[in-house]
Amino acid sequence: MSASKLQGSEVRIKHSLNKNEENFRVRRRETVQQSLRRYGIHCSEGEVPNIALLGSGGGERAMVGLLGSLVQLDKVGLLDSILYLSGVSGSTWCMASLYQELDWSTKLETVKDKIIQRLSGPAVSWGDALAKLKKYYYEKDIFSLTDFWAAMVVTDYVKDIDEHTRSEQWKQKSKDPYPIYTMIDKQCKQQKEGDPWFEITPHEAGYSLTGAFVGVSSFGSQFEKGSMIKKQPEIDMLYLQALCGSALADGDEIKKFLWQKKKDFFKNKKYILEEMGKEDPDPSIDKCFQVILDLVDMKLCVLDGKDPSAYDESIRTTLTELTGGKSQLIFQVEKLDLADKEAAKLYMERYSMDVCNNLSVRCSFWPLDFFYSFYRCKDQWIWGRKYNFLHNMTAKAVPIPLLESEMRDYIDAALLLNSPYFSVLREERDIDLIISLDFSDGDPFTTVKDAAKMCRERNIPFPEVIIPSEDSDKPKDFYVFKGQNVPTVIHIPLFNVVNCGDDIEAWRNKYCTLQPPYSAEMITDLMEVAGKNITNNKAKLVEEIRAIIALPV
Repeated sequence: MSASKLQGSEVRIKHSLNKNEENFRVRRRETVQQSLRRYGIHCSEGEVPNIALLGSGGGERAMVGLLGSLVQLDKVGLLDSILYLSGVSGSTWCMASLYQELDWSTKLETVKDKIIQRLSGPAVSWGDALAKLKKYYYEKDIFSLTDFWAAMVVTDYVKDIDEHTRSEQWKQKSKDPYPIYTMIDKQCKQQKEGDPWFEITPHEAGYSLTGAFVGVSSFGSQFEKGSMIKKQPEIDMLYLQALCGSALADGDEIKKFLWQKKKDFFKNKKYILEEMGKEDPDPSIDKCFQVILDLVDMKLCVLDGKDPSAYDESIRTTLTELTGGKSQLIFQVEKLDLADKEAAKLYMERYSMDVCNNLSVRCSFWPLDFFYSFYRCKDQWIWGRKYNFLHNMTAKAVPIPLLESEMRDYIDAALLLNSPYFSVLREERDIDLIISLDFSDGDPFTTVKDAAKMCRERNIPFPEVIIPSEDSDKPKDFYVFKGQNVPTVIHIPLFNVVNCGDDIEAWRNKYCTLQPPYSAEMITDLMEVAGKNITNNKAKLVEEIRAIIALPV
């Protein structure tokens, strides 16, 4: 199939902006120019500053914090001065909600109320989540843990199944800041070669620093030497939120979280049977479900360092009943040395695959087929796997590893840097001012310090970052880093001594990363705290914008 026969199917390798983005920038700069006049900042067209607003990761804390910050930017009259809005992880959940509404920035108070009402409302039903998971499983070639994360986890927090696509959600005449969703390439991160920074805009998806892009509607489709050979469905906004936001905890905690979610999934047998079109339970199906639930409980036991032998015995008994006495697991009963975590992990991986193989021979139907796929993905830790649009291309500007592999894995950028600096540091975006809203857990300066270090290693212009030692535990609400021939960077920690007083740690504990969805009261309180960081610093923001244009105060 020729690439020219499919719209957006050609790969673009060039350090330049997409023509549609360029056209948007011209129009948006007019809006920025008008916005700054309200503060007596009069500048020519060529002097209009390019301002990027960054939202860090942090789960629902980042989602709500970014919303509260944007609402106050609007109220102080500075939202229209923003050219780019870029996010990672939880901030992309906020962005996805906003961009459901055309020209949301012109009616933010109304849009904000709708989002809060949804977040405070009922969760997505199990039936709807299950139907969405089934659709993900069957509609495309490659299934990964990200599909499960989208349907069964992200929906818990965003309370929505957004099936719009990125190309559908953006209109060229939009009055909103240009959105950039960011993630990283897992292989590039692990092998420390190539370009890990990956972005998705309304028009393209690709490697930010390498300058290799494909039309956004074609991301995920199969390519060979730059031409599309097999079309895949364009990823929807629910999946994009999962792709960007899956680093809610460290490895062990995520594994426990996933297995618990899997247990909850199979305990909702009513919805599964309805999906299968079965009203009366089938004894063999009941036994299959029982084996799966026991296997999940066995995995959880081992992760918690507890003896799983009771579940092992139940699994063997049920398999024997299911097969009329013909089942024989390869892995026989043995006493696990739970103190040796690596040995216990290896044993459980082999044991679980043996159980799955026994089940799959005798039971093959949805959702058991999905469970087998889930387990394979879980065993290999496969997240965000997609066809590589650069496969077998001839391109000297692209690192060789990006050309050789047929597939790539894309994961939450927070696993490398919890803020989307590198999306806006593309030289061709020519950013003058970066406003970084930091909703991170832990050290509130990690993102900006790591960004500075990474930029030094890559010879990317970035100001020197020096944090007073006394601020580490008691951060202020506004930091400015600047220098010669580098963008000015404003760093704003979410919880600080100005908006939280001496209660910073209490606020952090109340809004930790991995916790159940927030109540309406928690959402309101967090939005207010985040918003204070904008209203309290309005004059400083204006002062820094004025300084970029070199206008007298």
